[in-house]
Amino acid sequence: MIISASRRTDIPSFYSTWFFNRVREKHVLVPNPFNPKQISRVRLTPDVVDCIVFWTKNPTPMLDKLNHLKEFKYYFQFTLNAYGKEIETNLPSFEQRIDTFKRLSDLIGKEKVIWRYDPILTNETYNTDFHKTTFFKIATQLKDHTEKCMISFIDYYKHIRPSLSSQNIHPLTLEEIREMAYSFRQSISSTPIQLNTCTRKVDLSDMGIPAGMCIDRELIERLTGYPISAQKDKNQRDVCRCIESIDIGSYDTCFNGCLYCYANTAKHKPFRNLQKHDPASPKLIGQVNDDDIIKDRAMYSLRRDPTLF
Repeated sequence: MIISASRRTDIPSFYSTWFFNRVREKHVLVPNPFNPKQISRVRLTPDVVDCIVFWTKNPTPMLDKLNHLKEFKYYFQFTLNAYGKEIETNLPSFEQRIDTFKRLSDLIGKEKVIWRYDPILTNETYNTDFHKTTFFKIATQLKDHTEKCMISFIDYYKHIRPSLSSQNIHPLTLEEIREMAYSFRQSISSTPIQLNTCTRKVDLSDMGIPAGMCIDRELIERLTGYPISAQKDKNQRDVCRCIESIDIGSYDTCFNGCLYCYANTAKHKPFRNLQKHDPASPKLIGQVNDDDIIKDRAMYSLRRDPTLF
């Protein structure tokens, strides 16, 4: 199986100690987001975990612990934008994050660090010219440290619309999207970076920017050295091309403070949950209660026997 760590929170930045405790204990307990009393026990052992996909804006706390993952295959989805503190409140400086990206790439290999330039949003400050200039600047600095960039455009989830409106962030027109996409494509034309869209929501394939996969079958097969048998992740949107994975994070636990965040439903909730976080607990938030219902998640390697096909 593929472990996603995590679309719901930034585990490398805020919960790396907890994560490596879980690796050492060889399992993690994951509450159902819709019914937290229903809990899955997920094995974290190399015989059933084909690959781990980390999602982060700041993996610095994890860099000195990566040796503990030597028995696993893994890669990082590393979001790197250049918004100000009014958009991304609690991130290290842009320069620090560039340096961290390069350090991570040098440690584990550039094929294992995917640059995410997302979400792309616009207002008076962050207009199309800003994005064209910024993308070129980042691409120039990362050209020897990554092989792929994923781009996506802001989603107007209902619970974040007031926050977006407070910064005069408006829906992008197709003309704006294509104008930026053309510039992005030109920016990486002389680099080895492959440019993909995250999801098929916006089709830019005619511009040489195909829809990609964040949980990427081809990359996972490359890292593992064997073919895998996996279906599209039915828990994701129809426009998402990712293959199936098991997410071990929890919503309302991220402290990056991003204005556009879909994973936090209210600003106070991560701080409330932090009071219940115990790095030694098998759950990300809280302890196991007597009335919790724990069931072992069916875990198996996705490795496909090529002799059967």
